[in-house]
Amino acid sequence: MTTAEIKQTPATSTRLNFAKAAPKAFRAVIGLDAAAREGLDPTLVELVQIRASHVNHCAYCLHMHTSDARKAGESEERMHMVAVWKEARHFFTEKEQAALALTDAVTLIAGAGLPDDVYARASAHFDDRELAQLLALILTINTWNRIALATGKTAGEDERVS
Repeated sequence: MTTAEIKQTPATSTRLNFAKAAPKAFRAVIGLDAAAREGLDPTLVELVQIRASHVNHCAYCLHMHTSDARKAGESEERMHMVAVWKEARHFFTEKEQAALALTDAVTLIAGAGLPDDVYARASAHFDDRELAQLLALILTINTWNRIALATGKTAGEDERVS
């Protein structure tokens, strides 16, 4: 196969099965994921996961979380607007906007850190426990995005047990 042919061939397999190769690390991320969700609105959880997956260009996680959001009753319209939430604020509550802004800032933290105004906005809508849970959720989805991207996961191939 030529280099051009290889680039045009869709990914058909994962580079590495992370769960099998590092089961303790995989279970630890699953544990963090479950703990991070506790007490947070399930709709907000999916919006945050969709947004971080957009920012990180993680098609695998984006497909998974839009599917989960759809099953949970989220509208197609709002799911489409998450990518452009700043320009479509009227689709989201003030609390959701604060969470999405925090998601953007934490996901892109190397660029500008976590600006004080973004943190203040989030802390105005979430108490300390909720804010810590939200931060844990954002950290977790960023970890999942990086695992999926680094191991070559293919969108639409969700092997979770239902």
